[in-house]
Amino acid sequence: MPYRPKSTLEQWRILQAVVDAGGYAQAADLLNKSQSSLNHAVAKLQSQLGVELLEVIGRKAQLTDAGEVMLRRSRVLTQQIEDLELLADNIERGWEPEIRVAVELAYPKHYLYRALQAFYPQSRGSRVQIIDTVLTGTSEIILQKKADLVIAGVVPKGYLGEPLYVTRFIPVVGKDHELAAQPVLEQTQLSQYLQIVIRDTAQKPLENIGWLKAEQRWTVDNFNEAIEILQLGLGFCWLPDFAAAQALAQGELIQLQLNNSTERLVPMSILTPQEETLGPGSKQLRQLILAEHLK
Repeated sequence: MPYRPKSTLEQWRILQAVVDAGGYAQAADLLNKSQSSLNHAVAKLQSQLGVELLEVIGRKAQLTDAGEVMLRRSRVLTQQIEDLELLADNIERGWEPEIRVAVELAYPKHYLYRALQAFYPQSRGSRVQIIDTVLTGTSEIILQKKADLVIAGVVPKGYLGEPLYVTRFIPVVGKDHELAAQPVLEQTQLSQYLQIVIRDTAQKPLENIGWLKAEQRWTVDNFNEAIEILQLGLGFCWLPDFAAAQALAQGELIQLQLNNSTERLVPMSILTPQEETLGPGSKQLRQLILAEHLK
């Protein structure tokens, strides 16, 4: 007799939502369903399986040990179904209606823009969405498969990237900052000064990434904001040389000279979180981006 599943994908999706949202009420708002329907779905799932998956402690639903294992396996299952349906959609349409490109802020975008210029005449009306990401936010986009193409400074374990560019980060200050007059600095001296940093776009950023040596930090969203603050004589910042080039040429910024290392090199790569379901438009755009770095 063929096997008949006791549970449904919808039940597992509801369980995932309850856990991710932190409770039934929050999940109900997220899914636009009634709280009672979610309670019923999870209770029925537990009854059908004969295993307790959730226990309510106070007002929060928490996973049991068995629930932890089964939820983890269920995520693989639901992701496989989503991938299968996306593949079917791409096969049916032949050309994806939207292409999402996540780009590490430290990558010089003029390469991407030139590739898009070449892509436009053959894009068949595909919308292109460009998403700026920083540090672990880029890895998060990859792991959660929220973009078709990703240009990243760090390739997560289990993924392969094709090299594009090596970004050179340099430490800079405004021309009126007291460090601007120092011929050579010790690395430890920088920790005594205000550091301007770029906000990590991850939901749960890792604080130990990005050469955060200073105790006092101001966080901004992009390099332009950092440069404006630096030009006021406030703080120092590690900037990509291409982002600082104009201000350096105009004498508004000064590159600091450190005794051990005056630059940080970050290799940029392009990768695809879901190669097996990548549409023809995304494949074409990827080739055009790669071609820009061969000129």
